[in-house]
Amino acid sequence: MADFYPALEKVLGHEGGYVNDPGDPGGETYKGIARKIHGNWDGWVKIDALKSQPLFPSSLDEDAGLQSKIEEFYRTQFWNRVKGNEIGNQEVAASIFDFAVNAGVSTSVSLAQKIVGATPDGIAGNETAGKINSFNPGHFLAAFAVAKINRYISIVEKRPESRKYFYGWVCRAISGI
Repeated sequence: MADFYPALEKVLGHEGGYVNDPGDPGGETYKGIARKIHGNWDGWVKIDALKSQPLFPSSLDEDAGLQSKIEEFYRTQFWNRVKGNEIGNQEVAASIFDFAVNAGVSTSVSLAQKIVGATPDGIAGNETAGKINSFNPGHFLAAFAVAKINRYISIVEKRPESRKYFYGWVCRAISGI
């Protein structure tokens, strides 16, 4: 079965560090955790305390307690909800997990379900995991990349100011192939 840690490493590589881009609908973000979306995450208390310290924001990466909170956040909010441990192929699990972080669990799971012929309800369950595991991993990854890119095109069409993220999103989508 797939392993959380290599998948998390890949996600964190895509998400980067601390950003406070006024054009980002998620607002202030650290390692992909957007304050406007996940304002109740207890890591924000630690981040706010570190803002007055020298070397902010690079000091965030040195705080072991904060890094542990990030790991737990991604495990409970995304990995467990996409049933990452139940997916047999590491690259497939990592791709579904990564897109869940980027677009939401329901969106990622629904796209995966459509590809494998499961009912697209956005909830990962035993049927979904079974169908993903019986699907050719290479074919799944290619179809999933195309579906993700189509989703990004739709976002840019609805919100043209998001065009600045499009290239990065496409690179992220195809990095799992």
